[in-house]
Amino acid sequence: MTSSNSAQARGLVRRRVAAGATAAFLGLGVVATVGSLAAPASAAESATLTGIILGVGSNESQRTVTWYSSADTAQKVQLAPTAQVANGEFPADAPTFDATGAANIATSGGFNRHATITGLKEDTAYSYRVGSEGNWSPAYSFKTQDFEGNYDFLFFGDPQIGSSGDVAEDGAGFADTLNVALAANPNAELLVSGGDQVETANTETQWNAFLASDKLRQYPWAATIGNHDVGGKAYEQHFTTPNTDRTAPYYDNGNPAGTKSGGDYWYIYKDVLFIDLNSNSYNSANGGGDAAHIGFVTDVINKHGNEAKWKVLTYHHAIYSPADHAKDSDNKVRRVDFPTTFSKLGVDLVLQGHDHSYSRSYLIKNGEKANPDEQPGAADVYAGPGGVLYVTGNSASGSKYYDITKPDTTGTSGAGNGADPLNPDSYWYNSVQNQEHVRTYVKVQVRNDKLVVENVRSGTCAAPNSSVEKGNWCNNTTEGQPVGSLVDKVTVHPYNGDGQALQVNVPNVAPGEFGWTIDGYNGLVDLGTAKETNGDHFEASGKINPILVSDSRRSLAPWSISANVSDFKDADKTFSGANLGWTPYVLDGGAGATAAKPVASGYVDHGQGLSVSRGLGSAVQGHPRGGAKLGADLDLKIPDSVAKGGYRATLTVTALSS
Repeated sequence: MTSSNSAQARGLVRRRVAAGATAAFLGLGVVATVGSLAAPASAAESATLTGIILGVGSNESQRTVTWYSSADTAQKVQLAPTAQVANGEFPADAPTFDATGAANIATSGGFNRHATITGLKEDTAYSYRVGSEGNWSPAYSFKTQDFEGNYDFLFFGDPQIGSSGDVAEDGAGFADTLNVALAANPNAELLVSGGDQVETANTETQWNAFLASDKLRQYPWAATIGNHDVGGKAYEQHFTTPNTDRTAPYYDNGNPAGTKSGGDYWYIYKDVLFIDLNSNSYNSANGGGDAAHIGFVTDVINKHGNEAKWKVLTYHHAIYSPADHAKDSDNKVRRVDFPTTFSKLGVDLVLQGHDHSYSRSYLIKNGEKANPDEQPGAADVYAGPGGVLYVTGNSASGSKYYDITKPDTTGTSGAGNGADPLNPDSYWYNSVQNQEHVRTYVKVQVRNDKLVVENVRSGTCAAPNSSVEKGNWCNNTTEGQPVGSLVDKVTVHPYNGDGQALQVNVPNVAPGEFGWTIDGYNGLVDLGTAKETNGDHFEASGKINPILVSDSRRSLAPWSISANVSDFKDADKTFSGANLGWTPYVLDGGAGATAAKPVASGYVDHGQGLSVSRGLGSAVQGHPRGGAKLGADLDLKIPDSVAKGGYRATLTVTALSS
């Protein structure tokens, strides 16, 4: 991160106070102080900037931004609170975050850039843009929320733009799902991917349609690699992810430098530890396979599991799903490899894609139904030790749906696809299965004492719904199952062991404030008519209007008040402000205030007097909270060479605090 120093960043508080005299008089009046702006850098080589997308960072105080550039130039992200951006102009001291990147593959053309925004504050609206001086993208905005407590995130099954053969209509369906979901949930904080953003890994027209919605520049997208994304490098060019291991075991060809994308990653967002796996790599004959993923999940949870209340895994290939991929041989391998480890590590929820249908599992423990008595479609489930809920998302775009398939006789545990004894039309592991051929998304409500998972309709049989428009069946009715209605809802209650779980919410400590003001009316301080003294100079005296200091900060940080005076002027006549001195004192003690040392008039000691900044009062670290009143006696000595007149000056008061 690079940033310009600013008065605000240093905790600087400034007021200007007018001063004057009849023959010499001084007055105090608050006037704004404006700093000069840095000259803009010369414009960089012009670049076309496209494909901008906001991503998740390592935690809630970070975001990533990724984009394409037509030119290989040094670029960055510039950030500012939206309230400070006026008419599209960012403040001169707006921080920037340098981007890294490389040349894209030949079929993509151009270059990619990635940057991480750090140091975000909670409950703040931000604006950002990418590029370089003289060559910025349009500005986009996002908002942070409270960094603690409850929140919602949204999960989207395979958009797979281009799967229907109509890229534009697939893109329109996905954009409509984003619009519907975020209109209903404007305070959702994350958009989590189930993989397969596009149909063909390196086809940029499909990526352009996927990225068309500005919602992807306003809400962070947590990307997941699907089997349709993994075959090229465009996925890695379009997304940057935090804490990512891109070594050989996490690529399905064992070659990070090859032509495919890969990597496992994790992040913590508020009370949830998210872990995302490249499930395309499952066979240890090519890369690390499932064993590498198990090692990654184990290591992350052992190191960071205690930093969050909930553990959520995301990967593409659903191991418990109801449709065409339910019986795939590779998914049967994962269904044996993963569940026992996930149960032992205390995973709460697994989000999956790939099967273009919706399902919600029973609670699964060690590859078996945890509680044989759990009923199909139960509204509340209670995770005993090792119980994990698996959810498969349906299509978020309408580009492709898979119909639900029938169970077989291969068993009701492990890799088996046998029937549910309580509902023989369903697989043994699924509590709910659904396929209407309408677009949906999954909403997850993260609460202190539960997870609430809802599958929500974002469309009907009507367009945009590419698969149905091309002749596929649809059994949804707008009246019976309108947009926004629920397909399914379940509340997951956590396992608390044999004891009683206690919880208390502690709010943020009020930080308190530091400030100063003029006591009473800030009138002109009139030093009267200067009196001739010793036949060689004039003298005048008075008192500043007292300064009130208030400090209620819990940090008990040090503070100081100082001031300096301009030259005294009357039209084109002038004399130096160095001739003014003062003797500070504390009128009302409090906030640890101590008076600064006296400053003599420069006429006496040939010094600079108050023409340079001089202390009025201060307090050290650890001082008591409270208020103080500071004053000062003014001593002005004027050489007798100064012409007759009514002179005025400006006293600038500065407050500093860390």
